[in-house]
Amino acid sequence: MKINKIVFFIVCLFSIGKVAHAQSLTDKYATKETIALYKNLHRLAKTHVLFGHQDDLAYGVGWKYIADKSDIKDVVNDYPAVYGWDIARIELDSTKNIDGVPFAKMRKYIQDGYQRGGVITLSWHFDNPLSGGSAWDTTKNAVASILPGGEKHELYKTWLDKAAKFMHTLKGSKGEAIPILFRPFHELSGNWFWWGKNHCSPEDLKKAWQFTINYLKNDKKLHNLIIVYNTNGIKTEQEFLERYPGDDLVDVVSFDLYQFNDNKNAFINAVRDNLTIINKIAKERNKLLAFAETGYEAVPDPKWWTETLQPAIKGFPLSYVLVWRNAGYSQSMKKMHYYAPFKTQISEADFQKFYRNKNVLFEKSLGKKKIYQTN
Repeated sequence: MKINKIVFFIVCLFSIGKVAHAQSLTDKYATKETIALYKNLHRLAKTHVLFGHQDDLAYGVGWKYIADKSDIKDVVNDYPAVYGWDIARIELDSTKNIDGVPFAKMRKYIQDGYQRGGVITLSWHFDNPLSGGSAWDTTKNAVASILPGGEKHELYKTWLDKAAKFMHTLKGSKGEAIPILFRPFHELSGNWFWWGKNHCSPEDLKKAWQFTINYLKNDKKLHNLIIVYNTNGIKTEQEFLERYPGDDLVDVVSFDLYQFNDNKNAFINAVRDNLTIINKIAKERNKLLAFAETGYEAVPDPKWWTETLQPAIKGFPLSYVLVWRNAGYSQSMKKMHYYAPFKTQISEADFQKFYRNKNVLFEKSLGKKKIYQTN
């Protein structure tokens, strides 16, 4: 009997240890709100997925900078649970980001979303530091240049300083640092950004990641970051992990994948294949799983939400899924550029049906769960 009790006690300790490890952030100095958010996202992912939208509060189809407005809210009388923002051009001392959103407004939108109980994620389409071109300028192999000892390392540090200065201004009503899901070097398995797979070695990308995250945490004292590792769609576990910087530098594993034609079954199968691979990695490494970017431009399928997106993600313990921004008519692309419905849009009714799915959380339901507090 005593032996059985001892065995039972050891098993319990092992189980508790696994759970604790699964909910442990890589930053041992993380703020209490950041720790609470990470643990609660782990818990919620077992039964729910948070719905997110890029730039939701800043603009939509046919409008900009109208207080409390949102295309999502116009359709379902609720805000998304996750707000995506991008800080590109902060490195250039610009007052506006790459999409024209003033950083002062972005700060307010982030604070508003947080106060209502929403989750904030930041990406960064930063310029090519070696060529001086945009994030899409791959003419110079820039990653090696930002590493310690590289010709643009000191410049890169000033960029990180500017990003950190902005992040330090993201405070809640009690002065607490707002937790941020930070997604640097996103879509790193693609070829279109200067940090993409054809423009740097896996070793250099890992070193750049290590320096970036450690500098922001240790030198700039940002202890409110949940670090998101992000690829484009991948085919194998090896491809996903080729540039993976290590479990001590990643809190969330994620991917981006868009639908580009009317072959919805191909898109559903591709999403589920990616989720199967990355979910296995998430479980083995005790990380959160996320679908960090997706969508079907101009949502031409009237039932895309319930007959494509919903079956694509069903059954996986996703923390969140985020669709891209509602820019409206794009002068540069000469077409409509949006990924979420708005009033009278063809998929409006189906999105309302998607909203009623009890496994999908928007802001009202999420706010009641007090995700920034420990139970």
